[in-house]
Amino acid sequence: MTTQILTWPAPSPTVTFTLLLLVSWLVPPLCERLKLPSLIGLMLAGLVLGPSGLQLLNPEGETLKLLSDIGKMYLMFAAGLEIDLQAFQQTKLRSLTFGLTTFTLPLLTGLIIGRVFGYGWNASCLIGSLLASHTLLAYPILQKLGVARNEAVTVTVGATIFTDISALLVLAICVAIHHGQFSGLGLIIQLGLLAVYSWAVLVGVDRLGKIYFRRQSKDEGSQFLFVFLILFLAAVGAQIIQIENIVGAFLAGLAISDAMGKRPIKEKVEFVGNVLFVPFFFTMIGALVALPIFFKTLVMETAIVLAIVLGLVGSKLVAASVIQGLYRYTWVETAVMWSLSLPQVAATLAAALVGVQAGLLDEPMFNSVIVLMLVTSLLGPVLTQRYAPFLRKTATVPIAVSPASD
Repeated sequence: MTTQILTWPAPSPTVTFTLLLLVSWLVPPLCERLKLPSLIGLMLAGLVLGPSGLQLLNPEGETLKLLSDIGKMYLMFAAGLEIDLQAFQQTKLRSLTFGLTTFTLPLLTGLIIGRVFGYGWNASCLIGSLLASHTLLAYPILQKLGVARNEAVTVTVGATIFTDISALLVLAICVAIHHGQFSGLGLIIQLGLLAVYSWAVLVGVDRLGKIYFRRQSKDEGSQFLFVFLILFLAAVGAQIIQIENIVGAFLAGLAISDAMGKRPIKEKVEFVGNVLFVPFFFTMIGALVALPIFFKTLVMETAIVLAIVLGLVGSKLVAASVIQGLYRYTWVETAVMWSLSLPQVAATLAAALVGVQAGLLDEPMFNSVIVLMLVTSLLGPVLTQRYAPFLRKTATVPIAVSPASD
């Protein structure tokens, strides 16, 4: 009789967490050496370890669901943290105009694509909202080049507030309709509650945060816990009014970013989220991809994949061109605005996951969104890197405003 000494441990929260830590530790440095976005490597790792590969990660397991849900909320929280509300105030009208344009045109494009390929009106609206937002993936490139204060850049950053909130609102309405919880009166009440809730988060958290950070200026541990408490309180608050928690997370990021200013704690919060929660989320997205269906989508559903990708790229270009005509931006500034608004990562993936979990989106569409994310997360930064250096020669003088205090 042979005694088995070594054996792979049974699936457990400890094993799952260990695998996620291993992926988060190994994959990003490897991707950096290969000059690839780390999110692509993390998704590939999830694919290898998930049901389509080694079957070591179960996306339906409670542990991975919890950690990926935290990662999903943090991803939207980080998107809010990136936005400078003070810079937004400088170009508020232009930011709102570009936000409306770069939201509406892709929304209508996605709606048409959905209907052409046989999706219902509700699902098609959700598909449109997935194209309507954008992630400022290439913004660090502009910061390194010293051109982040160019007006065209500031307008694009400000437009992110409008596109992300609007896309998340469309998501909330589509999910409510799908679950049979929607009515005209219900919409009015929902929008009223959302307006009150948004004001409470943006104004209340901002004021409370400034007071707290001023009084606890030396206790960074307490500050760190306060920031994450705000994140989860805002997410729970959104769920109370029957809005997706990622909406609350995004608003919390906007509010707490202004309250923190340039304090060192902001870097620590971003560091912890970027090395833990965000990698967990992208790994889970990879584990969700069913490889046979993914390849079948690429081969058998090529038309819908191309329609989604080309529809997004084209509609974002048209939106940037419209703003160029309105505000006389140079072609270089227009190209940078277009490239900045291309990447579909944070809000798009988070909303797509919600759509799949709610039963609104099928696997071919989810796989098409994955392809869209891969293409735009590569194309956007490449185009930004190509055109951004020329902004030094064509920089627009920012609108003068009185400086706001931290």
